[in-house]
Amino acid sequence: QVQLVESGGGLVQPGGSLRLSCVASGSIFRIFAMGWYRQAPGKQRDLVAVITLGGGTTNYADSVKGRFTISRDNAKNTVYLQMISLKPEDTAVYYCNGGSSIGVAGPYWGQGTQVTVSS
Repeated sequence: QVQLVESGGGLVQPGGSLRLSCVASGSIFRIFAMGWYRQAPGKQRDLVAVITLGGGTTNYADSVKGRFTISRDNAKNTVYLQMISLKPEDTAVYYCNGGSSIGVAGPYWGQGTQVTVSS
């Protein structure tokens, strides 16, 4: 099994920054790509960004391109999401995800961390 634990969420003003972290443990060899998804109240869970753990190939939602950066530290089994220029519409629960493809969500999910952008 794979366990994913997120941290770093919180309350931030519009225009501010946050960095989310996701630490993976367990059968990490099962994971080819890790990513971040978010879900706002009443909405579906959508991809934010994803990265392959080997080559570092990335993919971003159009709404966050140029503002969010996903990165990984394989030595620490950790994936980060650096978020800048945050907007109120970025408010959501952010979930870490791990799986075998960069194109679809994998079977492993973290518990989620709340990000609230508000003045």
